[in-house]
Amino acid sequence: MVPAASALPTQGLATDTRSLDALKARAAANPKAAVREAAKQLESLFMAQLMKSMRASTLASDESGEAGSTMGTEMLDAQFATQMSGLPGGLGDAIAKQLERQMGLSPGPIPATGSANNTPAPLAARPVPTAIPQVGAAGFLQQHAAAAASAEAATGVPASFMLSQAALETGWGRKEILNADGSSSHNLFGIKADAGWKGPTTDIVTTEVTAGQAQKVVARFRAYGSDAESFADYARLLSQSPRYQGALAQAGSGGAAGFAQGLQKAGYATDPAYADKLTRVINTTLRLQRSVG
Repeated sequence: MVPAASALPTQGLATDTRSLDALKARAAANPKAAVREAAKQLESLFMAQLMKSMRASTLASDESGEAGSTMGTEMLDAQFATQMSGLPGGLGDAIAKQLERQMGLSPGPIPATGSANNTPAPLAARPVPTAIPQVGAAGFLQQHAAAAASAEAATGVPASFMLSQAALETGWGRKEILNADGSSSHNLFGIKADAGWKGPTTDIVTTEVTAGQAQKVVARFRAYGSDAESFADYARLLSQSPRYQGALAQAGSGGAAGFAQGLQKAGYATDPAYADKLTRVINTTLRLQRSVG
């Protein structure tokens, strides 16, 4: 059984070779717990340096201090630094969060991503296990990278843009559109089933904005056999529908904001803030890809 963070030994600093090797070994078994320990040690080092600087300025004019007294003071300061480290909401927490983001253990701050195509309660709210790719945003991007690359080849739209739109529509995989039996419809882009759709469908309650007013309605959405089919159908929709040609053109010349605005102008969603939300998610996706690349 992997030990909890509080059960991990915190004696010794990571700057000591043996402590560093032990920390690496623990990181392989429990990365988040090891990150917390490393963060506490870094905070302790910072606090020790801070107290050393404060002590130096206080005793600068005192030339009568003996070596034994100085050593005792330094040891006492070291104890104080250790005791002040690891407190909830302290510097250690901030360091740990940054380390977790850099290591891909945490997706970092994800913008609020409400959509005109809001779907049932988040997956995490249902009493079923959550698959590993749904734990964080980085995992979501990795899960759908291949399908997004194929869709990029078919449309010219950057894969990161399409991954971001799938993230926006599904809440990074936590708000999937479900079939009546509770299984996933694999509809990652909130595409409704119009009269020309001959495939399977699922009816759900969604939110539409009409005349500035959000209303709950029952709408029919497309259902797919896999996530890859959803990306492929989305690629066909963008490339074959005349209404989205402006968005396709903007994907290359207008960047993230241009593409998002193009989709909104084409009526992809009724949410008046859809373009702004999508632009923010695209920027988050690009940051995540840079951090793990």
